[in-house]
Amino acid sequence: MRSKLFFIIFLGISFLFVPLLETRELSIKQLEERKKADIERKKKREKKNKKKFSKEITLTTEIVFISREREIPPVLSNLDPILDDEGFYGIKLAIEDNLTTGRFVGHDYKAEFHRILLSEDIETEFKKLLEKGKKFFVVDLNYDEIKLLKQHSSDSDVVIFNIREKNDALRNEQCQMNLFHIPPSYSILSDALTQYLVKKRWTKWFLITGPDENDRLYASALKKSAEKFNIKIKEEKTWDFTADLRRTAGKEVPIFTKVRGYDVIVVADEKGEFGEYLSYRTWDPKIIVGTQGLTPRSWHRTHEQWGATQMQNRFRRESGRWMTEVDYHAWTAVRSLGEAITRTESNEVKDIQKYLLSEKFGLGAYKGVKVSFRSWNGQLRQPVLLASPRSMVSVSPQEGYIHPYSELDTMGKDEPESTCKF
Repeated sequence: MRSKLFFIIFLGISFLFVPLLETRELSIKQLEERKKADIERKKKREKKNKKKFSKEITLTTEIVFISREREIPPVLSNLDPILDDEGFYGIKLAIEDNLTTGRFVGHDYKAEFHRILLSEDIETEFKKLLEKGKKFFVVDLNYDEIKLLKQHSSDSDVVIFNIREKNDALRNEQCQMNLFHIPPSYSILSDALTQYLVKKRWTKWFLITGPDENDRLYASALKKSAEKFNIKIKEEKTWDFTADLRRTAGKEVPIFTKVRGYDVIVVADEKGEFGEYLSYRTWDPKIIVGTQGLTPRSWHRTHEQWGATQMQNRFRRESGRWMTEVDYHAWTAVRSLGEAITRTESNEVKDIQKYLLSEKFGLGAYKGVKVSFRSWNGQLRQPVLLASPRSMVSVSPQEGYIHPYSELDTMGKDEPESTCKF
């Protein structure tokens, strides 16, 4: 009798879980269905001739998104998607969000998308846009390309939002009042990671640096973080192998990592040329952190807190893929601009700059606290997510790190350390 009762209870519980399993398996299908439903609702609104604006339009703001065609690098795996639309859907969603308020106050937003080809000159194309009177730019460009734009734009003419480049120099000696940085800099990322490693008492590092300039910049930031938080770098090596690791990693990695007396391997490999091959192949069983393993990020697909799940779902319905960091940065840039325009009731460059750099500015960005810009260098202060490939692990700043103004300023270069001179 008891066995029959147990079987009935077990069968009932099993039936309860069937819908949950089906939901996970059909998630892509559900996203497509929701997307179709969104399109149908939009068509119905258009048929009813529903007014988009409840008030006459008094301000129209044009936002220009600039990206550059890139030579496609070899991928680590055939499973890695090659994205050529990063930033596009982030801007699209942000404009929808801006119009939520804009429709009631008479503020309209439009976006132009300019992809500069390899055969085109970035300075020439940027000058053309300036001659057309464009004032607000969201740029998916690298360090050298942003420097070229800076040379042709004064503080009073335009506002530029950097959504990819992490080089600390743009926030210090190369800073400019009209240049705002959404991505965390290398120093912010390294401090965010180091705070967590200190909390775990993993204070003895084996640092491995890749061959590229960005790898060296990240490694330099990690060394400064180690000094700042009293970390010991027990060993430091540069990865300079050119062989195809898909075939040789099992032989090369154990010998390369035959080092004693460290807690974690800290990797600076921005392109992912070798970092993914370190796990499970090191001489000793050690944790991997840095650009691979446990990584500090502004956004991650496993982030679900503070309304992030709703944002992830919206983005996937629109784009059919996961939201990347660049997508999130683009969304944050356009939302920051919209917030400033709403509050100041102006889209004049000087008014926007002043408000964004003031203590009045704050934006809800699915991070648990409002994000804002540092007045001394235009860097967005924000919590940093610490994530493994398939799970969220922690969020920095870690508990116990205090600051007279904002705990977020415990990461990266604080105002007394900054060499930026507006």
